Amino acid sequence: MMEESQVLVIFPHPDDEAFGVSGTLAKFINNGVPVTYACLTLGQMGRNLGNPPFATRESLPHIREKELDLAAEAIGITDLRKMGYRDKTLEFEKLSDLADMVSSLIDELKPSLIISFYPGYSVHPDHEATADAVVEAVRRLAEADRPKMHLVAFSNDTADDLGEPDVVVDIDGFGERKQRVLEAHASQTGPMLESLAADTQQAEAARDMWFKIERFYSYQVID
Repeated sequence: MMEESQVLVIFPHPDDEAFGVSGTLAKFINNGVPVTYACLTLGQMGRNLGNPPFATRESLPHIREKELDLAAEAIGITDLRKMGYRDKTLEFEKLSDLADMVSSLIDELKPSLIISFYPGYSVHPDHEATADAVVEAVRRLAEADRPKMHLVAFSNDTADDLGEPDVVVDIDGFGERKQRVLEAHASQTGPMLESLAADTQQAEAARDMWFKIERFYSYQVID
């Protein structure tokens, strides 16, 4: 899992990296694997404004950009790409145009592994558009040149349709860094962090789930 030459992470929003993959990314970096994170938007239209609110609709894009910078720093990412798309508009972009953007990143970086969302099982329209673009860009490559894809799926029907994730990463020892990543996205993660800090069996089980293992589905392009 950790023997990669270059990892390319592609998500649409600041904080998409925090929940399910930040421990894995920190582990890659700790093992000397270069990680590039392409974040497509700045989450300008996020519903959460902090809890209690400390952002406004006008200030939220600037706040979320700073949070993204802090999160990347906490993970250890030095190659952070802000791709300049607008939140909640990716579904209206042409698939071919989004795939072109992903293709240019692949051409430049030659990743051995791409981490992104799983098409059809990632809930938000921006997530789905991103997933479709990643798969289309990889589909364009000759089979021998295609990087591996480890994708995140979390819709309600994921387990029924896809079964259990086939890539499980032990992130024990990286929980503190993941905690810092979640804390960096303060405008979005306050309620979650408060619930995780509770002294209850449910909170303990949730901490075990979030801070010990991260799960992915390997994805093979079908021509």
